Amino acid sequence: MSLLPPWIVLDPLLGEWLREDIGRGDRATQGLGLTRQGRAVWLAKERGVAAGLPLAARIFTLLDADVHFCPLVQEGDFVEKGQTVAELNGPLASLLMGERVALNLTMCLSGVATLTRKYVEVIADLPTRLADTRKTTPGLRILEKYAVQVGGAVNHRLGLDDAVMIKDNHILAAGGIVEAVRAIRRSMPYPLTIEVETSNFQEIQSAISAGVDIIMLDNMSREEMTQAVRLIRRENPAIRVEASGNITLDNLRLVAQTGVDFISSSAPITRSPWLDLSMRLLAA
Repeated sequence: MSLLPPWIVLDPLLGEWLREDIGRGDRATQGLGLTRQGRAVWLAKERGVAAGLPLAARIFTLLDADVHFCPLVQEGDFVEKGQTVAELNGPLASLLMGERVALNLTMCLSGVATLTRKYVEVIADLPTRLADTRKTTPGLRILEKYAVQVGGAVNHRLGLDDAVMIKDNHILAAGGIVEAVRAIRRSMPYPLTIEVETSNFQEIQSAISAGVDIIMLDNMSREEMTQAVRLIRRENPAIRVEASGNITLDNLRLVAQTGVDFISSSAPITRSPWLDLSMRLLAA
């Protein structure tokens, strides 16, 4: 179930993007002196997963409450090339003025959802879940991660305050995994989880000894991951296991078959092309 943040959180972002695009005014639209009502449709120019349509509707509402944006598909639905995705009606000037911001955001998020769905489908019959990472576009994280949910994956932490993630540089700074976990536990609030990034069996054993909640297997071979999962399950079955590093559509299923609980990848966000959509005005 994808969860869109409340409008009180999103409206400042959407409003700022409208102001960025409109600037001191839409020279073309306002220059035409348009006062009549208009109708338009959004068309998919390629196949993909729809995401961001409620945001598009909100963009037009913020711009002009008289614009009515009616999605014809649900979030997460596949749309086919040539399919009508939404219908709009309202003041013609407002339809034209809000077109680009609404389309850009929807195309971006639909692209993320589409690539995410491709990854998810590869391991759909396995218990392993696909998760995203913090490699996101500044200012767009909350919405890119929403699109990942629409695509069928789960979110890793949204920010540094969501959970404790002890990475290689933290370990180096602290002098070891056990030392890092011990120091952090003195100040971390309940009930945050602690995850540790590991790259070899010595680090895995240290993480198990420290009693962490999640162990990440970073850039390990398939054989190493299989052995690591067995070790962790034997020593402490409550610890969840995550694989990460160089995850592709080609090796995703092989990694999942090692028995890890989660596979985290930045690819659904960082490598996703926009899904091409367009708006077409209809005759009055």
